[in-house]
Amino acid sequence: MKKPAMVISAAAVALLVVAVALVLRPGSDPVAAQQPSPVAAIAAGPAVARLGNQQVSPEELQALLATVAPEAREQLRGNREALERWIRARLAEKAVLEQADAQGWAQRPDIVRQTRAATEQIVFRDYLRSVSQVPAEYPSAAEIQQAYDAGKANWQTPALYRVSQIFLGASDASTLETVRKQASELSKKAQASPAEFAALATQYSQDRVTAERGGDSGLQPMQQLVPEVRGAVARLKVGAVSDPVQSAAGFHVIKLTEQQPARTATLDELRDQLTQALRAQRQEQVAQAYLDGMLNTATLSIDGAELNKVLEEKR
Repeated sequence: MKKPAMVISAAAVALLVVAVALVLRPGSDPVAAQQPSPVAAIAAGPAVARLGNQQVSPEELQALLATVAPEAREQLRGNREALERWIRARLAEKAVLEQADAQGWAQRPDIVRQTRAATEQIVFRDYLRSVSQVPAEYPSAAEIQQAYDAGKANWQTPALYRVSQIFLGASDASTLETVRKQASELSKKAQASPAEFAALATQYSQDRVTAERGGDSGLQPMQQLVPEVRGAVARLKVGAVSDPVQSAAGFHVIKLTEQQPARTATLDELRDQLTQALRAQRQEQVAQAYLDGMLNTATLSIDGAELNKVLEEKR
C-alpha cells in the first residue's frame, strides 16, 4: 500500500508533444554522459574516497549532485547508502579505465572510430539545440489555455483514497490463527474508538513505514491498493474502520480517513507540464525546419548504384 507519485496521464501530454528527437534530448545518449577515458593519476588534495591511484574528489561528487533535480538532490543527500554505492561504482570504473589506458586501449582503431562518432553526435546535438532555442515568452497564456482546452477530456484524475492501516504479518501457517485473533482484537478496539487508530497503528503495525505516520499510507487511487483491501475500502465511509482483511502477506485493519472524487485537473495544476510540452514541441519543429533548410541549400544526389553495392556487401 505504498503511496504513489500522482501525475497527470502521460497519454494526455502525448497529445501535445511529438517525441523530441534524440538530438534535442540532453543526456538521452549514454555516450554523452560518459567520463573521458584517460584516467589521470591521483591528485593532491582532499578526496571523498580513494582506491589505489584513483579518487573521487569533492568537486566530482558536487557535479553528480548538480545533475539531478532539486527534490531528488535533497533525497540523495540524505541517502548515504545510495551515495556510497555510486562512489564505489565510480572508483571501480576509474580503476578499469586506468588499466585500459595503460594498455593503449583508447588508440585501438575501433575505439578511435567510436570516439569520433560519439564526439560528432555530441557536437551535433549541442549545436542543433543552440540554433533551435524557443523564445523565453513562448508559450503565451492564451496558447497554454488553448492546449488545456483541447486536451481537457484527458486531464481526469481518478478518485483518491487516504487509507490508514494496522498490518500484522502472517507468513507462517502455524501462527495464522494467533495473528488473526490479534487482528480481530485490534479491529474491535479501533472500531470502538476510531480516534485511537493512529496510536494503535504506531504501536502494533508491522509495516514500520506507515506505522511511523500512525498507519497513514497517503492518498492513492483504488487500483494501487492491495487487491484484497480494495473491497473493504469501497465499503467504508470516511472515518470508519474495517474488520480484518487477509492478504497473502498477513492481515490488514483499514481505516478510510479521506476520499476525493474523480475530477478534472485544473489549468494551474497542469500549467508547468503544458508549458514544457509546448516548448519541447516547438523546439522540435524549429530543429526540423533547420535541418530541412540545410538539405535545401544545395542539390542532393544519391548514387543508387553505390548504395546497392553497400547493401549487397551486408548480405
